Amino acid sequence: MSTQHFDAIIIGAGISGISAAYHLQKYNPSKTFRVLEQRQALGGTWDLFNYPGIRSDSDMYTFGFSFRPWDDKSAIAEKSKIIDYLNATVSEYDIDAHIQYSVEVSKASWSSDNATWSLTAKNGEQFTCHFIYMCAGYYDYAQGHAPEFVGIEDFKGEVVHPQAWPENLDYANKKVVVVGSGATAITLVPSMAKSAEHVTMVQRSPTYMGSKPAIDPIANTLSKWLGRWAARWWFILTNMLIYWYCKTFPARAKAKIIDDVKASLGDKFDAKHFTPNYSPWDQRVCLCPDGDFFESMKADKASIETDQISGFTDSGITLASGKHLDADIIVTATGLKIKFFGGIDFVIDDEPLVASQQYAYKGMMISGVPNTFLAVGYTNASWTLKVDLTHRYASRLLSYMDRRGYKQARATAQAGMQDIPLLDLSSGYIQRSLDMLPKQAQNKPWRLNQNFILDNLALRFTSVDDKEMVFK
Repeated sequence: MSTQHFDAIIIGAGISGISAAYHLQKYNPSKTFRVLEQRQALGGTWDLFNYPGIRSDSDMYTFGFSFRPWDDKSAIAEKSKIIDYLNATVSEYDIDAHIQYSVEVSKASWSSDNATWSLTAKNGEQFTCHFIYMCAGYYDYAQGHAPEFVGIEDFKGEVVHPQAWPENLDYANKKVVVVGSGATAITLVPSMAKSAEHVTMVQRSPTYMGSKPAIDPIANTLSKWLGRWAARWWFILTNMLIYWYCKTFPARAKAKIIDDVKASLGDKFDAKHFTPNYSPWDQRVCLCPDGDFFESMKADKASIETDQISGFTDSGITLASGKHLDADIIVTATGLKIKFFGGIDFVIDDEPLVASQQYAYKGMMISGVPNTFLAVGYTNASWTLKVDLTHRYASRLLSYMDRRGYKQARATAQAGMQDIPLLDLSSGYIQRSLDMLPKQAQNKPWRLNQNFILDNLALRFTSVDDKEMVFK
């Protein structure tokens, strides 16, 4: 099998990969590139997940691309609209001609002698390139996080994980128990409650929930009079303000969020189900568009149990309190399994990469890994905001290298830096995976901003030639 060569290889044809392809062909038009996607269709996350009610948990004005504004009135959009938007984008910019499906890269080896990456796919195909854009997301597509539930085999009904949702699962007029209280569970419950007999969400501890209109009247008014960019900046600035307020005045923010839930639920409110033991934005706040979760509770179609699971019976779940929950279907919405760098084995000049020993540079490269750009979005704002900035910066770096005749660019960490965890979220999927993630440090550019305005300045207007970046 012959080896195919391109100037750049983009791993993944989801939102991040589409962003990389757009920026590469617009700002570096002389570069050849190929997008390699392990699945059989476009969309990444949005192609993979098929559970009921799947939708964006960020507003689409900022989750959409900076170069192709979201033009639907819905700020919160269901999967079908997002897939249509992505397909329209790749078609408009002729990106679809560069995508190769069903290619899962398993190994990437770098040679400093010829400044080239050699990529091997599981199907045996070989590729070489000078630059890699890692756009494969941050979690394992093959399986979600599946904690061991002792005795679950005693349950005679169906057990389903949201990441492997059966195509024709019938839950109409059935009792459903959803285990977990993250964003997926908060989406599933009101959607399934529309036709199920009842849906019970079992949580070990409460989650912050906030309600926003699915169609934002302010954003649409701004869009009508000033253009889509105005609506986009409305969401950027208001989301930044809310995050700042939550982190600066956590007690007040906590009280406000809980008071809003109480106002929505009325006599259905029970503080023990909605009072987390952590501050807002220590974990992500879950979105309830148009208060759909609360509406399903008020209609007695859904409920919450805050308790530990003590065991399973043939007909449901037994809680530590002794209460038994009858169930026909159990949904284990227990979260994601992190997979850094798409699970690809990286080897640099015959030395295997150990990501946990490296540092994140400006949130878009990894120390010691040459000619490789990592697409990772924000934890406190829309994913795409940071991804677009990353790829614009990568284009600037490539242009600089071309002007100077450089073939290699490698971020190099300094000795003696004070390490801190890469992400400041206490979410389970983050805490379970810290030992496989790179680090950040107290000092810039090795510390993440998690702030769009600061990143906008740092990645669009500062020099790409700093003391941490070594060119050859």
